[in-house]
Amino acid sequence: MRVIKFTAVTATALFSISLAACGGDADDSTAAPAAPTMTTAAASPSPMMNMVNFGPGCAAVPTDPANKGSFESMAQVPVATAASGNPLLSTLVSAVKQAGLVDSLNTADGITVFAPTNDAFGRIPEADLKKVLADKKTLSSILTFHVVPGKLTPADLAGTHKTLQGGEVTVSGSGQQFKVADSASVICGNVQTANANVYIIDTVLMPQS
Repeated sequence: MRVIKFTAVTATALFSISLAACGGDADDSTAAPAAPTMTTAAASPSPMMNMVNFGPGCAAVPTDPANKGSFESMAQVPVATAASGNPLLSTLVSAVKQAGLVDSLNTADGITVFAPTNDAFGRIPEADLKKVLADKKTLSSILTFHVVPGKLTPADLAGTHKTLQGGEVTVSGSGQQFKVADSASVICGNVQTANANVYIIDTVLMPQS
């Protein structure tokens, strides 16, 4: 009887092993779950990284989202309208209106604007500034020299870009430190509007004659 019992047990064990080896014949509900497959996705920049403002001049921008000059409010409207609410850009806004460029800028489909601050315009001798403001053709040429087709992110900013005026402007630097045309520093960068990226600069750019 002992021999018979041992043989039966052995046969049962062998039958169980045989079933385990044949996946097609075994009951799937009793199979051990497969180990999860680990995949590693390539790291890609977060879209939010392209929305970050930078530079010391950003501290002068209103923080109340309800304020027309805040980053949140400017992001909802086209660029000329957005600039009109920014306390750093009131002189630029007056110049844009004087040149008759409000509609052109507001309806442009994706642009980058290098926007001089009030202090930047203040560095121009008053007599010269009044003369330029009175000359619509010259004023329009200067202002469109500050506009580049396409919404340039900080990663795209360095390089030489053709302006709407027809000339070229070169930007050097990286990260959060940029120079425009070797003369202007970006003091508040990557300001979003509905149709433009704005880089606020501390010097008025002058196209080559």
